[in-house]
Amino acid sequence: QHKDAYQVILDGVKGGAKEKRLAAQFIPKFFKHFPELADSAINAQLDLCEDEDVSIRRQAIKELPQFATGDNLPRVADILTQLLQSDDSAEFNLVNNALLSIFKMDAKGTLGGLFSQILQGEDIVRERAIKFLSTKLKTLPEEVMTKEVEEFILAESKKVLEDVTGEEFVLFMKILSGLKSLQTVSGRQQLVELVAEQADLEQTFNPSDPDCVDRLLQCTRQAVPLFSKNVHSTKFVTYFCEHVLPNLSSLTTPVEGLDIQLEVLKLLAEMSSFCGDMEKLESNLKKLFDKLLEYMPLPPDEAENGENAGSEEPKLQFSYVECLLYSFHQLGRKLPDFLTAKLNAEKLKDFKIRLQYFARGLQVYIRQLRLALQGKTGEALKTEENKIKVVALKITNNINVLIKDLFHIPPSYKSTVTLSWKPVQKTDASQKRASEDTTSSSPPKKASAGPKRDARQIYTTPSGKDILGSFSYEQRGGFRGGRGRGWGGRGNRSRGRIY
Repeated sequence: QHKDAYQVILDGVKGGAKEKRLAAQFIPKFFKHFPELADSAINAQLDLCEDEDVSIRRQAIKELPQFATGDNLPRVADILTQLLQSDDSAEFNLVNNALLSIFKMDAKGTLGGLFSQILQGEDIVRERAIKFLSTKLKTLPEEVMTKEVEEFILAESKKVLEDVTGEEFVLFMKILSGLKSLQTVSGRQQLVELVAEQADLEQTFNPSDPDCVDRLLQCTRQAVPLFSKNVHSTKFVTYFCEHVLPNLSSLTTPVEGLDIQLEVLKLLAEMSSFCGDMEKLESNLKKLFDKLLEYMPLPPDEAENGENAGSEEPKLQFSYVECLLYSFHQLGRKLPDFLTAKLNAEKLKDFKIRLQYFARGLQVYIRQLRLALQGKTGEALKTEENKIKVVALKITNNINVLIKDLFHIPPSYKSTVTLSWKPVQKTDASQKRASEDTTSSSPPKKASAGPKRDARQIYTTPSGKDILGSFSYEQRGGFRGGRGRGWGGRGNRSRGRIY
C-alpha cells in the first residue's frame, strides 16, 4: 500500500546529496516489503555505490548486505566482488566486511558471485577476488565452511585452474591446502594430482624455455609440502630423473641471480624421501648416479714424488653434491645392490676413488669451518659470513655421513640426515647416533685405503674467506614473485559492469 512512497525514496537517488544520503539508508531498510520493486531498488542502490561523493558511496556499500535475501544474494555477492576494485581504503574495507557478512548468510551463494567474477570479470577484480579468498576463507568458522561448501570451492577452483598465471596458481594452492576436507591423505593426494596436471608432466620438457622451467619449478614447490610416506612423489621424481637431470646444465630461468641448477637439485632431494615404487628405478638411479659423478672429481694426476703434477685442484661443489648424494642415498635404498651388482667392478672402483678424494677434501673443510666457528655464540653467529659457515658445516657433515654409508661393504643406506636448508627435526635415539657421526672429524674408514698421507697434501683448501667459495648459499623460492602473465597468459574475457 506504500508502494508509491517507496518509489519516491527510489527516485531520491536522482536528487541532491541530502536526498541521496536518505535514499542510501531507506532503500535497504524497506526493501523486504516491496519484492515487486526488488530490481529497481538494487539498481538504485548500485547507482549510489558509484556516486561521486565518497561518503554516499560508503553508506550505500555498507547497506548492501540487506539486499542479500533469497535469489538476490548471488547478485549482491557479484556486485560486492566488482566493488573490490575500489582504491579508497575505507570503501575497500567496507566491501570486505559486507562480503564476509553475506558469506555467513549463504556461503555457496557468495562464492558463486566471487567465482563468476574470477572467471569473467576484469583483471583487477579477478586479482582482488582471488586475494580475498586466499586471506579470508581461513578466518571463517566451521559452521560456515561446511564439507559441501569446501567441495564447491574445489570444483570452482578446478575451472579457474584451467587458465591461470603462476602467481594465481600459488594463491589457489594456498586456498585449497587450507581446506579442512583436503587435510586428509586422500585430500592431499587430490591436491598432488591437481599440481601434476598443472605441471603438465606428460609434455616434453624444454630446458631452454624459461616459462616451461618456471612452471615446473612453481608447481613442484607447491607439491613438496604435500608429500609424505602415504602421499608419494614418484611421478615428480621420475620426471626430474628422466627429463630434467639430463638437461641440468642447459636450464634457463627468468629469475635473475638464481642458481637454477641448485634449485632443481634441492627440490629433487626433498622429494626423494617420499618416492614410492618406481617403474624404471634402475635406469633412473643410473641417471642420478651419472650426474653425481660429474660433481665428484677424480684426484688430480700426481707426479712420482707424490706432488701434484701441475694440474689444478678440482673445485668441490658441496651444495650440489649434498643434494645429489642425498637423492641417490634415498633412491638407492630401493635397489641396495645397485653399486655392487648393477655396476661393473671398474666403475665401482672409480666411484670409490672419487668418494675417497672428496672425503679427504671434506675433512679439511670441516676442520677449518669448526675452527672458524669455535667459541662463537649468539650475535657473533648472526653475521652473514658466519651464517654461511654454519650452513656450510651442516652441508659438509651431511655429505660426510652419506659417504661413510656408501663406503660400507656392501654399501649401506641406513643413516638419516636432515638436509642443510631444512629445520632440524626432533630425533630418536638411532637418528641421534647418526647425527653424532656427523660431528666426527675422521674420514670414512675406507678412505684411509691407499697411500697414507695427510689429507692436506691431497687436498689443499683455499684460505680465509675463500673457504666459502665451494658453497652455494641461497634462500629458496626465487620464483615466488609475480611475473605478469607467466605460463603463456590467459585468454581475453568480457569487460565492463555486468551487475
